[in-house]
Amino acid sequence: MTTLNSTLLVISVYIFLVLIRVIMGPTIWDRLLGLNMITAKIIISIIVLAVLTERSYLLDIALVYSVLGFIGTVLIARFVERKGKI
Repeated sequence: MTTLNSTLLVISVYIFLVLIRVIMGPTIWDRLLGLNMITAKIIISIIVLAVLTERSYLLDIALVYSVLGFIGTVLIARFVERKGKI
């Protein structure tokens, strides 16, 4: 098992732990922060996978996913801010 494979395994464990926080989060902001963290870890996983498999198109996918994650987070935050508690 190489270092990059170990990195993917550790990131997977972190995603699982953050998913528990998203499910158990007492406030909507905890859940939103957890979803943002999961998005960041998925982006890192895609980048590590791109390096591992030497496929450069995965970097483009990671870039698009990061933009979509940012837009999604901003839209959810604005929705929650305007409507109050969900």
